[in-house]
Amino acid sequence: MLAFVVVLSVLAPLISPYDPIGITSDTLKGPSSAHWFGTDEFGRDVLSRVLWGSRLTLITAVGGVALAAAVGVPLGLIAGYASNWSSGLVMRVMDVLLAFPGFLLALVIVTVLGQGLVSVGIAIGVSFIPVFARVVYGSTLAAKASEYVVAAKVIGCRQSRIVSRHILPNVVSGIVVIATSAIGWAILLAAALNFLGFGVQLPTAEWGADLSHGKDWLGPAWWISTFPGIAITITIFASNYLGDWVGSTVDTDSSLADERLLP
Repeated sequence: MLAFVVVLSVLAPLISPYDPIGITSDTLKGPSSAHWFGTDEFGRDVLSRVLWGSRLTLITAVGGVALAAAVGVPLGLIAGYASNWSSGLVMRVMDVLLAFPGFLLALVIVTVLGQGLVSVGIAIGVSFIPVFARVVYGSTLAAKASEYVVAAKVIGCRQSRIVSRHILPNVVSGIVVIATSAIGWAILLAAALNFLGFGVQLPTAEWGADLSHGKDWLGPAWWISTFPGIAITITIFASNYLGDWVGSTVDTDSSLADERLLP
């Protein structure tokens, strides 16, 4: 299902039946053979907007998780291997960030940075940095005590080589689990921030923004917000189930990422 959503977002320019921002005279038309998901008050095709909106939502969510991994993984490796005052400082900062609810932290960051998809992506990334750092930190501490790491130190391997060749490969499984689980929560967070108006602005198609736009038409035109909401729900469920499957496969607990951004 997740692959299906990704393929649809990639092929949106080719399979979209209408221009997602094109205004027509077919206003507030319900689902029909001409418009499978109906139209909004400006005559814009909802199906086309859902297809095009998936691109921005997925890019923002995946970009935010990639940013979190790019920063959190090195911090966790350094803090776990160094075991000195700098290690303690890094982890105390991560603990402070973890003390804030994920959505509240992202909301503060995007408020400071201003509106835009880049700000939303950065806010998502910063919210997930302590999750990656904490998980990698714990895995690094466990790997550092292994006999093969001790043997590498005895034969005189450089610390950079020990970290990159002997420790990092053994924490990759945890990183993969957290990343796959985080994508679902990142999609929810991206949609929520766009719903509140911190991301894209109409008429740009995006799931959260379209959900917000359709809330004023829930009575006479329920389809405007219903179909973007269904798309968000399906994608989040697929991402979370994928994360659970990966976690059970590699026998790694991914509950920290799930608890981190629970509303």
